[in-house]
Amino acid sequence: MGYFKGENKQGVVVSQWTKMLEIVGHHLSDRGISHAVIQGNIPAKKRMDLVDDFNMNPDGAQVMLVSLRAGGVGLNLIGGNHLFLLDSHWNPALEEQACDRIYRIGQSKNVFIYRFLCKDTIEEKILGLQTSKLSLAKAVLTGCEATSKKLTLNDLRMIFGV
Repeated sequence: MGYFKGENKQGVVVSQWTKMLEIVGHHLSDRGISHAVIQGNIPAKKRMDLVDDFNMNPDGAQVMLVSLRAGGVGLNLIGGNHLFLLDSHWNPALEEQACDRIYRIGQSKNVFIYRFLCKDTIEEKILGLQTSKLSLAKAVLTGCEATSKKLTLNDLRMIFGV
C-alpha cells in the first residue's frame, strides 16, 4: 500500500482488456490506492478532466488505469512516471503509443516502464510476432521492402502453432 503514498510517484497501468483493468482497480481499492479509469466508453470531456486531475492534482488519483486503445488517442499522462503494460498486443505500435503517454515534453520525473510477459504462453509468440513486425516496419521506413500492417494468416498460424 505504501509504494505510491507520500512520494512523488504515480503509476499508469495499461491493458488491452477492460476486465483486467476492473480487477486491478478492485485490488487498488482494497489497498486504499486512489485510481481513475480511461477506456473507450469514457466521453472525451471526462477523459480530459481525469487526465488534468491526474497530472496536476497532488491529492488526485495515484494510479491511472488505461485501456490500450484509449491510451493511444493523444493522452498526455506526464503525472505518471511508472507505466505497467500488463499484456502483449500483436501490434507493437499500440504499446509504444501507450508508453509515450508518460514520456512527453513536460515530464520532470524519471520514467520507468514495466512489461509483463507470462512464460510458456501465447504471449511469448506474440512477442516474437512484435519483433517480426518491428523489423518489417523498419524495412519499410528504409525503403528496403513493402509490407502490410495487418495481421496475416501466417502470423496467426505462428501464434497458434498450426
